[in-house]
Amino acid sequence: MDLIINGTTRRVEAEADTPLLWVLRDELGLTGTKYGCGAAQCGACTVLVDGQATRSCVTPVDSVAGLPVTTIEAIEADPVGRKVVEAWVGIQVPQCGYCQSGQVMAATALLKQTPAPSEEDIAGAMTNLCRCGTYNAIAAAVRQAAQG
Repeated sequence: MDLIINGTTRRVEAEADTPLLWVLRDELGLTGTKYGCGAAQCGACTVLVDGQATRSCVTPVDSVAGLPVTTIEAIEADPVGRKVVEAWVGIQVPQCGYCQSGQVMAATALLKQTPAPSEEDIAGAMTNLCRCGTYNAIAAAVRQAAQG
């Protein structure tokens, strides 16, 4: 099947129900998207599918055929994604960093849909888990990215 990954059409050989995460990581070599829980709870696997934050560990690959999929590898090509990454780096959000690609993707999706989010918007959209507990820094980075 053909997938549109980071603006490029890629032909993949996978069973229709294979999770998108494994196609990205194992077949396409895009390892920035992480495996966390496998049950769509932690958010480490978050990618954008047609602009929506999507947990790739439970998303069948055939469900995204023909839809644009953006991974962390290409997020800085998007002006909003670039602002998010700059805020993440500027505030030094990550500690271990494992969950941060999913966090950046969720924040980018939020800011593309809601450019001036309220604290409630941020809390509602940033549901990814962080074992290091950098939630205050994550919220601060989302606020900074929204401002500029």
